[in-house]
Order: sequence, then structure tokens, then C-alpha cells
Amino acid sequence: MGRRRQVLHGAALSLLLLAAVADAQQTDPGDAAALNAVFAKLGQKALSSWNISGDPCTGAATDNTNIDNNPPFNPAIKCECTGGNASVCRVTRLKIYALDAVGPIPEELRNLTALTNLDLSQNYLTGPLPSFIGELTRMQYMSFGINALSGPLPKELRNLTDLVSLSVSSNNFSGSLPSELGDLAKLEQLYIDSAGFSGPLPSSLSKLTKMKTLWASDNDFTGQIPDYIGTWNLTDLRFQGNSFQGPLPATLSNLIQLTSLVLRNCRISDTLLSVNFSKFTSLNLLFLGNNSLSGSLPSSVGSMLKNLDFSYNQLTGSVPSWARNSQLNLVANNFGADISSNSALPTGLDCLQRNTPCFLGSPKSSSFAVDCGSDRPISGSDNSLYEPDAVTLGAASYYVTGEPTWGASNVGRFMDASNGSSIIYSSHQFLNTLDTELFRNARMSPSSLRYYGIGLENGNYTVTLQFAEFAFPDAQSWKSRGRRVFDIYVQGERKEQNFDIRKVAGGKSYTAVRKQYTVPVTKNFLEIHLFWAGKGTCCIPDQGYYGPAISALSATPKLYSIVGRPNVLSYGELRSATDNFSPNNLLGQGGYGSVYKGKLTDGRFVAVKQLSEASHQGKKEFATEIETISRVQHRNLVKLYGCCLEGNKPLLVYECLENGSLDHALFGKGKSSLDWPTRFEICLGVARGLSYLHEESSIRVVHRDIKASNILLDANLNPKISDFGLAKLYDDQKTHVSTKVAGTFGYLAPEYAMRGHMTEKIDVFAFGVVVLETLAGRPNYSTEDENKVYIFEWVWELYENNHPLDMVDQRLEEFDSEEALRAIKVSLLCTQGSPHQRPSMSRVVAMLTGDVEAPDVVTKPSYITEWQITGGNTTYMSTDVSGQPSSAPRPNSPSSRTSSPFLSSVMDEGR
Repeated sequence: MGRRRQVLHGAALSLLLLAAVADAQQTDPGDAAALNAVFAKLGQKALSSWNISGDPCTGAATDNTNIDNNPPFNPAIKCECTGGNASVCRVTRLKIYALDAVGPIPEELRNLTALTNLDLSQNYLTGPLPSFIGELTRMQYMSFGINALSGPLPKELRNLTDLVSLSVSSNNFSGSLPSELGDLAKLEQLYIDSAGFSGPLPSSLSKLTKMKTLWASDNDFTGQIPDYIGTWNLTDLRFQGNSFQGPLPATLSNLIQLTSLVLRNCRISDTLLSVNFSKFTSLNLLFLGNNSLSGSLPSSVGSMLKNLDFSYNQLTGSVPSWARNSQLNLVANNFGADISSNSALPTGLDCLQRNTPCFLGSPKSSSFAVDCGSDRPISGSDNSLYEPDAVTLGAASYYVTGEPTWGASNVGRFMDASNGSSIIYSSHQFLNTLDTELFRNARMSPSSLRYYGIGLENGNYTVTLQFAEFAFPDAQSWKSRGRRVFDIYVQGERKEQNFDIRKVAGGKSYTAVRKQYTVPVTKNFLEIHLFWAGKGTCCIPDQGYYGPAISALSATPKLYSIVGRPNVLSYGELRSATDNFSPNNLLGQGGYGSVYKGKLTDGRFVAVKQLSEASHQGKKEFATEIETISRVQHRNLVKLYGCCLEGNKPLLVYECLENGSLDHALFGKGKSSLDWPTRFEICLGVARGLSYLHEESSIRVVHRDIKASNILLDANLNPKISDFGLAKLYDDQKTHVSTKVAGTFGYLAPEYAMRGHMTEKIDVFAFGVVVLETLAGRPNYSTEDENKVYIFEWVWELYENNHPLDMVDQRLEEFDSEEALRAIKVSLLCTQGSPHQRPSMSRVVAMLTGDVEAPDVVTKPSYITEWQITGGNTTYMSTDVSGQPSSAPRPNSPSSRTSSPFLSSVMDEGR
């Protein structure tokens, strides 16, 4: 289709060769042929408004029609005719502007030797800028801006001695500027921003004394900014985003006719005293941010200067009186705290100076999330509530939310923008995200956009930034040449340099990009800084479209990156709920810390687990506990209400179970008399909870620490499994070998204690022990009766002598013998020495309920026989992972003198 179109276009123009001879005023045949070839190769068609009867230089091409800022007149030419009635017309102007012309610059262009004005900007021209351009010696205005041209700039440009304006902005050139540009003595405008040039500015440019406008941002120019620019006739100078070094030019004060001076991010080291700013009587915009300027502000400036950016320097001192009538940005300097009392500046600037965070030591929150540019809150798929951010930010402004928990600041003014809006919108569907609504809006900044968290709890945070580009189409178009490039800083550390949203998205627009960073918050303050260093395009698809843009952001404690967002409670709220962790509210104490009863402000009673500083559960196990409980929900699992991450003692907040733990109910000091139906339902409930963890949950969990003290009882004595601090996720296709054994001795399966071999069957073993304890009403190790010290030996002896029911708690006045025998068989099956001989928990449930027959256990585990031969092993039976003995060892037992090989290699990670 493309070739056919080109042939038709060429045919239309070829008609002029036949018509020209019949017209007294005709287009030069050489120009006609060249124009025909250029249009054909670039896929363009002559307009009937100027190609009347097939002759280009007719109609609007020769009358007073304005070729500039006239969209219908595009592509277009203008001609000049000489020679009276039989005149010959030459093409003097050619415009193919923003028509997505694709391909290299046609060779035939060199034959249009009468051209004085050539505009091929905003297309997709590729290849080099050909050297034959130097043959167009009548050229005065020439623009190749916003294309994809590459290679060096040709030295032959020196021949264009009448050239007044040259634009090669936003291309892919390389190398340094040719020194031959210094021969263009009439040059007044030079646009070379985002063009790819590097190296020092040639000294020969000193001859360009007529220069009025120089845009040279977003290159890699080096060396000092040359003093010779002070000899030019500059009114507009833009140098941001280069690699200069050294002081401000000593001759800068000579440029009294300047209206705009932008030297942002140029690595300038100097004081402002080196320039007399009061001489700039026409200057209205001065941007010197992001350099290394020190000292004080100038005592006076020109009367027209109303927009000044000195942010991100090292300035000190006081604010002069002229600031009262100006937009002055002094963010991130070294002004003192008293700067906030200066009525000439917006309040709160003291919070935005270097090393002076507000709300130090007074945390107010632990997270925040923002839907940038949105006017309504949105709930994200990560369970975060993204707050709206629709406030209009000016050239040097900031705001803080009312609570306050976060704020934002903006630096800069969009250059040459039609409306200067900092919020952009798209109704497009976005890819690579579950939250397309978060990307409908985005906030842009012309220079520096900063979000900050105020009064955050100290600790490690996960900062998530979300971006999507939606102004540059995914097609070969001049609009696709747009590049949004900026840097990302979090907590003052640069995380990304020259970050290009679309590039990271694989060259795609409308595609979400997420960047996550783990950063410390140490002074209750978090800074997220998106900084435009002058890189990227400035004017695609419109003037003033550049700088950082962000769709959404969030900051959450690092644990949330593992578990999502549990309900977060403040330390003050929990301290109040537990009456300052009063001993009277102590529910229990273990190796990992203490558990207190508390009452929240909404009336709920909770159990608050406080991780002790001496605990070796530490943040790792604490995170595991939050992760596991947050992701598994079952009626026989304890419910997690939330957590608190403040200070050195993290807190978990559970539902409060009025009747405490099973071990306390069975054999504690205040032990209660649980009847048989209750005990049996407890065993069945625990079995169902474990079956869910092992086989039914979306994630598979090995608890690793099933024991009576980790079974909690609610008001109706329903059991709930708690304390997931040692839990591990597992893949049912794999088993695991742990280099460190975790759990409680007396409940450890032999293969796990001896070899660290971990599967869900270690929970099955521990469950069997809990069932025996529940039926017998005694712990697995007890010295009350020396004939019943070890519950395994005692029960097996009764079972082998056909008196298994004699192990049932004597306090029970009655019990269901069929259920009791079924439970005993299940427990002995669960505690078999080989994990392969133990049933799954779902089968355990079926056997307890009678849906499946419980088989007779015919084989006594080998470990029972080994204990009887060695006289028992009290170490195995009596010590839990906290290092606290659950009961005293039997005096003078062989095991108190010699440990068996079975236990000599046992290590635990809970001590």
C-alpha cells in the first residue's frame, strides 16, 4: 500500500512536467523534478491549493498565503518568480512538518538550490544529515528538529553563511559540535537540545556575536561554560542537564538583555556574588537549581525578575526583601529553622531544608499511599487506600495533607507550555497492572517533584513507585520520538539515573512500570524525589511536555512486602489497651516474649504478643508469623487482628481467646475439668486446622511447633492453632532438610530431630502427642508416677497389654469408649517412627469422625525400644526451644549422664 501511494503521489506531481510548458509562468523544471522525487520518497502528496493544473508554483505557493502556523497548508512550498511574463519560478520554501514522513533525507533535495527556508521537523527521518546540505547556500532558516537522524553534524554547514536559525534538536547525533559552526556569522538562533552532542563547546563559537537564542540542554557538554557567551547578544539561554564544571561565566553580567536564563543541573560551583543580578533589567526567569552554589542570596535583583529557583544548592543566610514579590524556591538548602518565620515565603520551608526533618521523635503513622493527580481515593489490589492528590502546584510550591501524614512539593515552571498543567489524564486501558484506575491520572513536574512522608515510624520501608507513559504512541511517528527522562532519589540516594518509563516498559506506552526500593526511615521522615535533570525531549507531543511523571506511590513497612497490609495499630494504642503491659494482664510467657490481654478502643478484647529483646525469634520469625496468619483463614486457626512495628519490641495482636491454652486447661495450676465431648472435639478441631494448613490452604504450611501450649481455646472451648513463629511454607512435591531443627522437644518427630528431615508429617507426629496428652490429662513427660514418666512408654505398655483405655484421664466421670479407643489408635499411628507410616491429616480427620476405620497399630516404634534399652532420654522429653525445662528430669537416670546419638546432633533455631 505504501509503494502504491508513493507512485500515485509521484504521478500527480509528474503532470507538472507536461503542464509547465503550456503556462507562461512555470516552475523551474529542475526544481519540479527534485520536488517530485522528494515527495515520492517521503510519501507526501502535493496539495491542490498550490499545485494547480500540476504546476507546483501556482496558487497559494505564489500568493500572500502564510506558510507558518497554518496546519491546512502542509506540506507546502513557496516560490519566487523572475523574468516578467515568461518567468521561471524557483522553490524557496519547503515545509513537511509533523507528517510522520519516514526514511532518509532524499538525495534530490540538493537540487532545490534556491531554498531559503526548510522545515522537515517532527517527522521520523533517519540516517545522517547529509553533507550536501552545505550546497544549499541560500539557506536562512533550517529545521530538522525531532527526528531520528544520527551520526556527526556535517562540517559542510559552514557554507551556509546566510543561516539565521538552525534546529537539530531531539535527534540521535553523536560527537562534538564541529568548529566550523563558528563560521555562521549571521546565526541568531541555535537549537541543539537533546541532540546527543558531547565534549567542550568549540572556541570558534565566540565569533557568533549575533546569537540571541541558544537551547543546548540535555547533551553531555563538558568543561567550563565559556566566558565568550558574555559577548553574544543573548536573550534566552538554556544549558540545563550538561556536564559542565567550574564557576559561572565571569561575563554573565554582560548579558543585560536576557529574559530567560536556565543553568539548572550544570555542576556549577560558585557563589551568587560573582554575578550582578541587578543588571538584568529584562530577566523574568532565573533557574540555577541543582548546582553547588554556596553563600548568601543576592542583595538585589532586576525589577522584572519574578521567578527564581535556587533549590538543591548549599545556600545559607537570610532572605532579602525582594523575595516578598517573587516566586522563590529555596528547597533543599542550608537555611536555618527561622526561615519559616519569614512572611515573604510559604510556611513550612524549614521542613524542606537539608538535614532538618520535622516531627522528629513524634511518629504519627506507619504508611501512606497516593494516587498522584487523582481527585478521589482508590483502593488498590495491595489493600492500600490511595489518597487523592489533585492540588495545583505552582512554580515553587508545596502542600501537606491535613492529618498530616504526607506532602508534596514542586519546583519549576513549564517552559513555553500552552497551559502549564501538571496533571495529565488518559482513559486508555493499561497493561501489566491490576489497578488500571491508578494510572488514569499522573502528576508531572517541569523540574523537581518531591513526595514526603511525615512522622513515620522509624524502620525499614518498602517504597513502591508506579509509572506509565501515555503521550508517546507505539508507532513510527514523530510523536513516538518523545523521551521522558528523569532521575529517582529515595532518602537522598539516587536509585535510578536517566529513568525512561517507556524504555523500561519495553518501548511500550500504556504499560505499567513498578519500581520498589527498601530504604531506612531513621528520623521519622521519608523523601521521594523525582528530578528532571534537563534530559529528554521538551516539546513532544506539545510544548512544555517533559519532566518527571508518576501515577501512584506507596510507602509501607518492609514486612508488608511479604504479607500485604495487616491492620497496623500504634504502640500507644496497645500500651493503653494493656494498661501499660500490666502484669495483671499477663496471659502467658515463653521464649519469644510475653502475651498480654488488652481491650481496644472499639471494645474488642485482644491478646498482644510482645516480642522480647532477648528473644531469638527475632524479626525473621515475627515476619513469618504475620505472613502465615495473614494468608490462612480457618475456624481452627487463631485470627490475627493486626500488628505494631514501632521500636525494638514488635507486637502481634490476636483475637483474645478467653480460656487460654490447652496445656493450661489440662495440666496447669488452674486446670479445668474438660469433659469427654469437649476433649474429643478439641482433638478433632486441631486435626481439621492442620488438615487445612497441609492440604486445603492456598499456601501449604508446616507449623513445626504443634504442642498443647499452642492450642488456644475460645469461649466455647473450640480449639485454635496459634504461634506460627516457626512455620514454614512447603511444596508437596518436595521434602526439606533443615540444618537447624526448630520446635519443642517432646513433640519432635525422630527424623526431624535427628536428620532435620522436614515434611508435614512432623506436624502429624506432634498432633499424636497432643492427642495422648489431651486424653490422659497429663504432659508427655511427668515425674508424678515413676512408672508413667514417659507417656509413649506408658501408653504402649497399656496398649500391648490390651488395656489402652486405662490411659484416659481418671478425672473423667464418663467417656465414649469407642471414640476414646479410636483416638488412641490414631495417636499411636500418628507417632510412628517412620513418616511414611503416619497418615495425612485429612485421613486423621476421617478416622476420628469414624468415616474411615482406624487400623490396629501392630508395630511399636523403634525409638520406644531404644529408650527402654538406654533407660530413656530426658533431654529429648523435657526441653523446649526456649531453653526452659517443662518439668524436671528424673534423678540419676542414665540419660542425665549420657546423651544418645539420636539427640547429639539436634540443633534448634528458637533459642
